[in-house]
Amino acid sequence: MVEQLGFAHFLANADAVARAILAVMLAASIGSWYLILVKGARVLRMRSRSARFLSAFWDARNLEEVAGRIRESGTTEPFSHLLHHGFTAIEQIGRMKQGNEAGARLIDSGAPDEMLTRALKRSIEEDKTELEFGQTFLATVASAAPFVGLLGTVWGIYHALIAVGASGQASLDKVAGPVGEALIMTGIGLAVAIPAAIAYNAFARANRNTLAKLNSFAYDVHTFLATGVKSSPMRSDARITSERVIALAQTLGSAEPSSAAHPGLAVR
Repeated sequence: MVEQLGFAHFLANADAVARAILAVMLAASIGSWYLILVKGARVLRMRSRSARFLSAFWDARNLEEVAGRIRESGTTEPFSHLLHHGFTAIEQIGRMKQGNEAGARLIDSGAPDEMLTRALKRSIEEDKTELEFGQTFLATVASAAPFVGLLGTVWGIYHALIAVGASGQASLDKVAGPVGEALIMTGIGLAVAIPAAIAYNAFARANRNTLAKLNSFAYDVHTFLATGVKSSPMRSDARITSERVIALAQTLGSAEPSSAAHPGLAVR
């Protein structure tokens, strides 16, 4: 009897509604575990790269040394990406100070400090969007999977009531199959929802920590680069650094598509 009423028996006797529910749960589970593995590996890799970059940044003697590291490794994590946006803004401000560009575009309007602030904010928003990739799907699975499983549970109980009504007696052999189907659906719903909920909370916490550190780092970057904005663009260390970083971005642009969000930025 145990083998007869096992999971194989359930699959063999499931109707179209039960099979459709199982298909939805299977797709949700595959998608959730794909995101868990991919995002988990990405978070670990980003943490390692960010730690190395920040250590090199604070140990550097000047911005030129930091730019050299960016030239070697590129913008592979949020903190170097933020600094690259700052260098790009400084380079644009320098050209405007020299009169090479009129600054007629909306993206170049405002005071130099405002342009730099907007560039850093754009970088943070771009990184935030990338960090939150897939989390909407995980949240949807975590919240909806138990109810999808509950739908299967209700459908199994409905079958049990039909069996009782058809036989006229509520014996165990009449209701064991449908009740077992209901319990299996409940278990599958929980099995799909729990990993998605745990992963969503873990990734959300990791994102909050990263964004908090990134905002704090943005204040430091703004302080360093704002000094270059207020000085002569030809003598500014930030200006010299930005020219070399932009040259690198243009070189990489021949091999990789450039970002459409902001001219001159290389896609990470």
